[in-house]
Amino acid sequence: MGGTNREQSGMFSYISAERRVPKDHPLRPVRAMADAALRELSRRFDALYAQSGRPSIAPEKLLRALLLQVLYTVRSERQLMEQLDYNLLFRWFVGLSMDDPIWDVTVFTKNRERLLAGEVAQAFFHQVVAQARAQGLLSAEHFTVDGTLIEAWAGHKSFTRKDTQPSPPDDPGNPSIDFHGERRSNATHQSTTDPQARLYKKASGREAKLCYLGHLLMENRNGLVVNTRLTQATGRAEREAALAMVGDIPGYGRVTLGADKGYDARAFVHHLRDHHVTPHIAQKPASAIDQRTSRHLGYALSQWRRKRVEEAFGWLKTVAVLRKTRHRGVARVGWMFTLAAAAYNLVRIRNLTAIAT
Repeated sequence: MGGTNREQSGMFSYISAERRVPKDHPLRPVRAMADAALRELSRRFDALYAQSGRPSIAPEKLLRALLLQVLYTVRSERQLMEQLDYNLLFRWFVGLSMDDPIWDVTVFTKNRERLLAGEVAQAFFHQVVAQARAQGLLSAEHFTVDGTLIEAWAGHKSFTRKDTQPSPPDDPGNPSIDFHGERRSNATHQSTTDPQARLYKKASGREAKLCYLGHLLMENRNGLVVNTRLTQATGRAEREAALAMVGDIPGYGRVTLGADKGYDARAFVHHLRDHHVTPHIAQKPASAIDQRTSRHLGYALSQWRRKRVEEAFGWLKTVAVLRKTRHRGVARVGWMFTLAAAAYNLVRIRNLTAIAT
């Protein structure tokens, strides 16, 4: 016989969120690694908050909530708060009990700004990289660098001249603007929505967009990200960011650096050699890479391995929703870019250790 369709609004539960999450759930190792990294940051958190006053959101819970936003492709912080209200898995990961109230989205955003000022995303990222290094997952000699466009949260209609006051729009929500015959450049124009975004195109024949450039340094053994940068979009930004990240590689031994043809410039190659870096860069027709480098088997291996960095960029743009950023300004976009790279590493480390066991 059919069951009774009886609805019940009130309910008592004696099973905790910890018991409801399966022991083999893929979030459990991610939570364990995130907690280990957060414990190392406890002193940094203490320095960000006053010793007295009204208690705020615990930074550990805020960071775990932001990780969920990246891992589960949550479009906005408002939607994240909605998920935290009824999703028991999300509550368990953040560290909320069944009856804990959910934060107001504006309070959550303001507390995120406090972590932005403390460079917490960078510190968390470095702790995750340290865990990978402790498990022997990182190469200390072979790396790859690449950059990608991160589309800004600004439209072409906001890209107006700097030296003139725009006239009142006919429609504030979607004004009618005619760009025909107007020469626009970053020297004369600026976005009113995101002034730090730059009009840029990755290659000739492509559409120019208001965007930033995100840069990754990847080790070649397991494809883990070991450094990040986010810069304004310029023609020199990729090579400048690469030199900065290469300078942060620990140790003094010679290393190799794989890259695509966009990095094949004589000045850049000379800088790498001065830093004891062997440039394993894809060759242009008139290349700065000669036979003393390209004849070795290691060069071919670097060219094969360097393509794995596209997997990281693909994950960041699709899963972490960074194809078009939801934030404005170099500092905020860069903060989220680094946190998303840390989340990518957490997932990658979990998969690698699962295979090893």
